[in-house]
Amino acid sequence: MTTITKAACIGGGVIGGAWAARFALAGIDVAIYDPHPEAARIVGEVMANAERAYGLLTMAPLPPKGTLTFFNSIAEAVEGADWIQESVPERLELKRGVINQIDAAASPTALIGSSTSGLLPSDLQAEMKHPERLFVAHPYNPVYLLPLVELVGGAKTSAATIEKAKTGVAQIGMKGVVIAKEIEAFVGDRLLEALWREALWLIKDDICDTETLDDVMRYSFGMRWAQMGLFETYRIAGGEAGMRHFLAQFGPCLHWPWTKFTDVVDLDDALVEKIGAQSDAQARGRSIRELERIRDENLVGIMQALKSGNGGEGWGAGKLLADFEKRLWAEAGVKEAAPDTSAPLRLLDTRVNAAWVDYNGHMTEHRYLQLFGDTSDALLRLIGVDFAYVEAGHSYYTVETHIRHLGEAKLGQRLYTTLQILSHDDKRLHFFSTVNDAETGAALATAEQIMLHVDSAAGKSAPAPAAVLEKIAAIADGHARLPAPEGVGRHVGQKRA
Repeated sequence: MTTITKAACIGGGVIGGAWAARFALAGIDVAIYDPHPEAARIVGEVMANAERAYGLLTMAPLPPKGTLTFFNSIAEAVEGADWIQESVPERLELKRGVINQIDAAASPTALIGSSTSGLLPSDLQAEMKHPERLFVAHPYNPVYLLPLVELVGGAKTSAATIEKAKTGVAQIGMKGVVIAKEIEAFVGDRLLEALWREALWLIKDDICDTETLDDVMRYSFGMRWAQMGLFETYRIAGGEAGMRHFLAQFGPCLHWPWTKFTDVVDLDDALVEKIGAQSDAQARGRSIRELERIRDENLVGIMQALKSGNGGEGWGAGKLLADFEKRLWAEAGVKEAAPDTSAPLRLLDTRVNAAWVDYNGHMTEHRYLQLFGDTSDALLRLIGVDFAYVEAGHSYYTVETHIRHLGEAKLGQRLYTTLQILSHDDKRLHFFSTVNDAETGAALATAEQIMLHVDSAAGKSAPAPAAVLEKIAAIADGHARLPAPEGVGRHVGQKRA
C-alpha cells in the first residue's frame, strides 16, 4: 500500500491550497512553493475554511494535522516528497516547465500529479526524464471536501503509477476514478463544458437570468445527480423496463433542435457584463469567503445525509465518507492508558453545524439521539468493541433509551458529552450520558440507556467475553464511587422536584 508521508504542492491558489489542506488534514506534512507574495495568506484562509468544514463533517478522530511549510524554490519544496501535486495556471508551456523542474529535483520514485483541467498528460510529460511517474490528478473544488479525483495516465505513464495514485488518494479520503484513455478535459469537465455552453446561450438569449438557471439545477436534477449520477437516474426514469425503455422513448429527441451546445456563444463585453451584473445581484452582497462557507456547510449536510442512506451503509459520496471514518476510527485505536474514572468519561467534543439545526437555528431532536449514539459508540471502542469486533459477529445493541431535553443547542455552539456507567452484568450495560455546553458546562440534554450484548449471527443475546467485561468493570468500579446523576430512573412526564 502506498503511504504518503510527505506531500509537496507546487502552486497555492484555490486548487493548490485546497490540496494542501486535504493532505494536512489527513496527517501529512506539506511543502508548498508559490511565488505569489500573498500565497501564505491565501493558503491560510483556505486551510481555515477546510478545518471548519472538517469540524462539521465528521466526529471521527482525525490524525494530528500535518505541517504546512513554504519554500523559496521548487527544488526545496519537492525534496523528500512522496507525492507532488502541480497546480499552476492552465498554460501548457508553463505547466510543462514547472513539471520538468519537479522531475529534475524530486526523488525518482515520487509520484507527480497535475491538477490540469484539460491538458493531456502525454503533452505534459513530453520532456521529462522520468515520465512514467507523471499523471493527471484532476480534482473538483473544494478539493478538501469533494472526494472525486480523475486519474489519467499519458503515453509514458506506467500502470504501476496509476495504481499507486489510486491507493494514495484513498489514504486522504478521496475516490480515484481511472479514465481509460486520455482526452482533452477528461470526463467531468467535458460534461460541465456542454452544460456551461448551453447555459451561456440561455442567458444571452434572455431565456432566464443566472439565478433562475441555478434554481432549475439545484431544485431538480442537481439533487438526483448527487447520489445516483446520470445513467442510474435515467434507468429509474425508464420504469420497470429500465434503461432500454428509456433510450427507446427519449432517444429520438436527440435529433430535435433543443440545444445549441455545438455552437459557440460570443463572450463579448456586453455578455460578460450581463452575466457579471446578474451574478453580483444573485450574491446579494455576500463575499467569496462567505459563499465558500455556505457551500461547504451545504456539501457537509448532503454528504452526511448520503452517509445514512442505503440501510446505514451509505450511498455515493456518503458511503466514501462512512468508509473513511471507519478507517480513521480503526487507525486511532484505543488509548492504552486506563481512562480516568474519577468523573464521568468525557467521550465526545463537537460543534453544532448547519446540517443539525431546524428553522429556529436550534439542534433538531434526532441530532441529540445521534450524539448519544456516538457517545455510546465511543464507550464501546474504549472497552474493545470496535469495528473488528462487530465484523467478527458480536456487538452491543441499544434496547432502551430515555432522553431529557434541558436546554437548547444552537448553530455553532461547542458541545461535549460525558458518560457514567451505572450497572452491568455479563450481558447488560446500563449508563447515563449528558450533552454539555462546552463554554459553561451546563447540561443541555441527558440520556439513560441500556445496551444488550448480542450474537449477531444467532440474532439473540449472549454473554460478553471476559476481556470486554474486565474493561467494563474497571470503569464501573470507579463510577460506583460517584453520586448518581440527577435524573436517573425518571419516567416520561415525571414532574421535576
